Amino acid sequence: MAQRNGFLKRLLLRVVLLGIILLGAAGCSPAPEQGDIRSTAHPVPTATETLSPSPSPSPSPTQTATPAPKPNPVQSALDPLPTATSDLPAETYITNISGHRQYFPLGCEAAAAKDWANYFGKDFNEFEFQYKLPLSDNPELGFVGDVNSPWGQVPPYGYGVHAGPVADLLNQYDIPARAYKGYTLEQVKEKIAAGKPVVAWVIGNMVGGVPYEYTDSQGNKVIVAAYEHVVILTGYTETHIRYLNNGNFFDAPNEVFLNSWGVLGNMVIVDE
Repeated sequence: MAQRNGFLKRLLLRVVLLGIILLGAAGCSPAPEQGDIRSTAHPVPTATETLSPSPSPSPSPTQTATPAPKPNPVQSALDPLPTATSDLPAETYITNISGHRQYFPLGCEAAAAKDWANYFGKDFNEFEFQYKLPLSDNPELGFVGDVNSPWGQVPPYGYGVHAGPVADLLNQYDIPARAYKGYTLEQVKEKIAAGKPVVAWVIGNMVGGVPYEYTDSQGNKVIVAAYEHVVILTGYTETHIRYLNNGNFFDAPNEVFLNSWGVLGNMVIVDE
């Protein structure tokens, strides 16, 4: 009898333990499968969904590089180019001219225009001049991009402005400025010898560059170049050109100047 009671107790204990195990298993959720984990996470965005390519700071020479345009006056100077004379001194410097460092990252045109106008006894506010320039995606028609953009890009990104709109705005300040393309070194020397500095469009601090044919939103084609810059030509010798850049004077060999100046078509503003 005692053995039978012991057997029943052991059997009852096993039944109770089995019930506890089964009850505990019923109270837990099964571990989610790997597919369920992926379906509840946010998908990783693809490059085509959320990113756009950054503009290259300069065009590739093998993509759209074109030869420099043939000499021709810019929009605000439709008269024929003046003829240079040959009776020039071998060496001339304009000494009573000074400059300052441009304020805006892309404000070289306004800064140079102010220094140039100051030499002729005229003055204006550089900020005002900058924001009076017309805006366009074509630098022949107006300022391209934000004046606070990084330097070295080409349109339609932050770029700057060519000679025509700058000369037109100078005229509004009663300064007799005229813009040209296709100017020659002899004509530059003639102006300097006459005591008239010349505003010139070059690349960087007188370095080489690649002319780039850009088509604006209206379908007009224009030659542009990365690191477009503006300096004031103030002197020359038989072998060098002196220029004013951000308040400092530099001398460049003629061939270096002509190479840099020619990228944008020998573009200038002169006093006439």
